[in-house]
Amino acid sequence: MALQFDWLMNLAVDVGEVTSMGEGPLGERRVVAILGGTFEGPELRGEVLPGGADWQIARRDGVLDLDARYALHERRGGRVRVTSQGYRHGPAEVLGALARGEDVDPAKYFFRTILRFETGATYLEWLNKTIAVATAERKARQVLLSAYRLL
Repeated sequence: MALQFDWLMNLAVDVGEVTSMGEGPLGERRVVAILGGTFEGPELRGEVLPGGADWQIARRDGVLDLDARYALHERRGGRVRVTSQGYRHGPAEVLGALARGEDVDPAKYFFRTILRFETGATYLEWLNKTIAVATAERKARQVLLSAYRLL
């Protein structure tokens, strides 16, 4: 059976500076604070709450291993925990431009995540059974994601 997807939402996640935690056995450990943002889709919209973070490993093979945890506040009152894990990689010159905060065509690098959700809001309980795949784009102080629910 072929995989099928349905557009879930777009997210614009505001992020802080990259903070290096130093070298570890797998590469440089880093953390990026999640400062806020917005999200919107056909069935939900609202704010990304400040206080989350993206715990990263800048691996020695050039892959950025991402593990972001943050919360959404849906406009009707529900709160949603998001776990987003994925990879970003590409040519060294492209990654260098991203690191300098330059605007880079997202087609020049790979940036994908898998999203899972948890909520106690009854009207959003379908999210507790949802897995989404997102394409992403890194801006100087923002990450833009387009998430698609796996059907």
